[in-house]
This record gives sequence, structure tokens and C-alpha cells, in this order.
Amino acid sequence: MRRIVTRKKGGLEVLKIEEVRDLLPTSGEVRIAVKAAGINFADVMIRMGSYPNPPVYPCTVGYEVSGIIDKVSSDVDSSWLGKEVVAITKFNGQAEQVNVPIDQVYEKPPNMSFEQGAAFLVNYITAYQILIAMGGLQSNESVLIHNVGGGVGLAALEIAKHIGAKTFGTASGHKHAFLTKQGLDHAIDYTKQNWKEEVMKLTGGRGLDFVMDPIGGKNLKLSFLSLSSTGRVALFGLSSAAVPGIRGKFEKLKMLIQTPVFHAIQLLVSNKGIFGVNTSRLWHEKKKINHWVEALVNGQKEGWINPYVDRIFTFDQIAEAHQYIESRKNIGKVVLVP
Repeated sequence: MRRIVTRKKGGLEVLKIEEVRDLLPTSGEVRIAVKAAGINFADVMIRMGSYPNPPVYPCTVGYEVSGIIDKVSSDVDSSWLGKEVVAITKFNGQAEQVNVPIDQVYEKPPNMSFEQGAAFLVNYITAYQILIAMGGLQSNESVLIHNVGGGVGLAALEIAKHIGAKTFGTASGHKHAFLTKQGLDHAIDYTKQNWKEEVMKLTGGRGLDFVMDPIGGKNLKLSFLSLSSTGRVALFGLSSAAVPGIRGKFEKLKMLIQTPVFHAIQLLVSNKGIFGVNTSRLWHEKKKINHWVEALVNGQKEGWINPYVDRIFTFDQIAEAHQYIESRKNIGKVVLVP
């Protein structure tokens, strides 16, 4: 079987396709014949060497797949054989086959394509964890979604709309018409506008109840300063440091220097909060994740969750896919197919 390998940190040239032996599932696992695999900005950061605690190089990344179970271990119910599924994977997803523990596998809704299946779990679990499980977003509140045109951003927009919250989002101008059709209330072009000043104008100086920040660095300080009383910020990424090469080391250092430090007393007297989200560090919370996935699958069945696939690349186009994501061209999810 074929798999995508990041041989070492570096530019697009470190991405390779390798042919290896077919996999055999071990105890508690199933083997999935991958029909589509998700690709995330985290994969780009791993390739650049700017992702915290990356896998050991060379590595095959990929947190999510959809496909068909074609082999099960002896201690897994054989009725799973032949089922169309979606799964979250601890790396190794960007391959023609992947072994996954059965408790990380879910039946794919029949009206969801394999490509949508690969766009479903990671983005929506992350958005659900931020807005509902940890953020407690309410219908009378406002939320700013930075990079609202990305995969997590669109997922968060659907969830926030379902809750009934007022939605603000930052994205480059060419994405605004699409985002407005998706129901975004206020689109802000961060490339031409000071987004914080714009938010304050739009809220009459009050500020926001919630901010989703995947950028970090000095942007995190601005996100916190844009909050109203009882507001909270969710930090779920550090894309400000995602720059390749020697410049990337400088940007990472600059990001660390510019990242604000919040004192408990400061949060106490301001009635504001900040929390971090890293869904890839939640492998031990399978009961919680299963509960979230159940709610999300119900949302898909009810029609208010519709994973949006922007572009599909073949495995052989992996360098082009990385370049596309790195340049922030995508609206929604980018998916890989064997």
C-alpha cells in the first residue's frame, strides 16, 4: 500500500510517496481501506517543524479518514467488515490503509460522501469542544471566528448559527460573498481592516462575548482586549509561527515574545476568561469525544451540519495541497484521495 511520508522538517520537497507492506490490525483494531483523508494546517506546521511535539520524522500524518473496513482483529466483532466508516487517527491517516482502534471508528452517515466524511470529525469535534463543551456559547451572545473560511471556522459558524449567536468572522475579501451565503452576520477583511477596531464599531464599543483564535502571538492579546464582560477567548492554534525555514525560527521566537501572560487576578477582576484547545491531546477522553460525535452526527441528520469540501487532491498532489493550504486559499476543508 502507498502512504504519504514527511521525511524531515523542511519545504515541499520533503513530502514523498512510499510503498510499504499491507497492514495487519492488532488487538482491538480494524483496518480501513482509505477512500479519503483529511489534511489540516497542523500537517503543514509539522512539515515546517513549527508544530509543538510533532511525531518523529520520517512520519505519516493525518488525523482523520473515511473508508471501508476490510479487516478486523480477532477480538473485534466481524459485523464491522465492509462497513463505510469515518475515524479519527493518531497520525498515519494519509495512506491507502490505516489501523484504528475500534472505539475511534464511527459509521459514516449514508448521505455523507467519503470526501465529506474526511472533512467531518476533526473540524467539528474541535469546534464543538470550543463553543459548546468548554465555551458555553449562548443564543444571546456574539462570537468572532478568526479564519472563519477555514475548515474549523466553517464548522464553528454552523454550530454558532444553530445556537442562535451573532457571528463575526475574519477572512480575506474574496471569501466574503461565500461566507455571507453561509450565514455569517459580519465579515471583516483582516488584510485591509483593523479587525479589532471594526469589531468595536460593529458592537457599539461593547466588544464580544467569545473569540476563537487559531493565530496566537500578539493577535491573542487583541482578542482578549476585544472582549466584553463575561467574555472568553479560546486559543486553538499558533498559525502566526507557521513560516518555513530560518525565517520560521524567527517568527516562532517573535510569537513567543508577543504572546501575552494572563494573571489569575487579572482574569478575576475583569470577569473574562481564556482557555486552550488541542483536540489531538484528547485521546484519553474517548467517552467525551463519543458523546460529542453523537451530537454532531445528529446535527448532520437534522440538516444543520454540512461539511464543505473546498478542493480534493490526490496523494501524488500532496505538495500542491500543502501549498494551497499554506497560502490560505481554501474555503472549508481540503481532502486527499488515494
